[in-house]
Amino acid sequence: MEGKDNLLTVTVRPDVVMTRGSGMFLWDSAGKKYLDFIGGWAVNCLGHSPQVLVDAIRDQAERLINASPSFYNDAMLKLAGKLAEISGLSRAFFVCSGSEANESAIKLSRKYGQKMKNGAFEIITNQGSFHGRTLATMSASGKAAFENLFEPKVPGFVKVPLNDVEMLKRSVSENTCAVMIESIQGEGGVNPVSQEYVNAAEKLAHENGLLLIFDEVQTGIGRTGTLFGFEHYGVVPDIVTLAKGLGGGFPVSAMLCREELNIFEPGDQGGTYSGQPLAMAAGLAVLEEIVKPGFLEHVVEMEKYIKGRLQKLESELNIENIRGKGLLLAFNLKSGDSKRVVDACLEKGLILNAPQPGAIRLMPALTVSREEIDMMFEILIPVISEFK
Repeated sequence: MEGKDNLLTVTVRPDVVMTRGSGMFLWDSAGKKYLDFIGGWAVNCLGHSPQVLVDAIRDQAERLINASPSFYNDAMLKLAGKLAEISGLSRAFFVCSGSEANESAIKLSRKYGQKMKNGAFEIITNQGSFHGRTLATMSASGKAAFENLFEPKVPGFVKVPLNDVEMLKRSVSENTCAVMIESIQGEGGVNPVSQEYVNAAEKLAHENGLLLIFDEVQTGIGRTGTLFGFEHYGVVPDIVTLAKGLGGGFPVSAMLCREELNIFEPGDQGGTYSGQPLAMAAGLAVLEEIVKPGFLEHVVEMEKYIKGRLQKLESELNIENIRGKGLLLAFNLKSGDSKRVVDACLEKGLILNAPQPGAIRLMPALTVSREEIDMMFEILIPVISEFK
């Protein structure tokens, strides 16, 4: 495979070269067709190469590709305004990846701690969480595989078990400036945060002057059946981070915050591609689709359809713990190796993910149809039956 030996090894990839995508499908260089139920890791929320996104990027490229972050551009202003309108958070900072958005949230929280809380710098996160791959966001993550990598890491993160309210309370100190939550731990295995834990975090934040951060990199932009995952819990965070689905496949991310947190001094934060017009146009095109009447209702309907089918297959396939919201779903195999199942499905033209041993994750495009879900089950059922 020409060029393969020129890539730095950072992940294990099958010997497949993807060359084209449309809707729920990918094609490789040999012409083989794949039904994609990971959607670029919850990125391609409108499917592969949706026309609205292609048109938006093309039209923007014909007008302005880059003006530098030293200037406003019209697409940047429009996307900031749209996100403020739908989130209730009035300020936005744009970057390229979820890691950068979370890095920005960490920096803003520590700036807040310096200015408002006598230098407080600690952020409480969760075991099993995943916040990115910069050194600071790896330090914030509760992923076991990260524990001994790239030491010494960035200090100042206190990790508590997910949904352990008492441990959360005991972890707050005079050094705490923020609590950071994923509404669903995607990389951790699709583990939803509980209403009790969110309520406790909100109460602690209010009583102690802490910031409440929701990492919505995977759960935002309609993925859970609402525009944002935090809407399921009846709270409005101080800071929200977005990426993945925001660009529908184009690299763009955002950190949103309330007006009172507009406290960075010029030069404190930035980025060469912050607010880059192509990314802004992509984000606008995606948002305009997501907020259309009936779009989110469709996501919820497809969630119910997938869960309903899985529940009927529990005993037949020997599966359990069907979980998640919207189109970020997972289930466990009572026996068998989830990686073997994923590999066998790939051979048969179905792309799935095993985020944890024994777990299968589904995160298709939010536009997935019942017919495409049925196609997925036609491949999945015999594969699991073979390995159970």
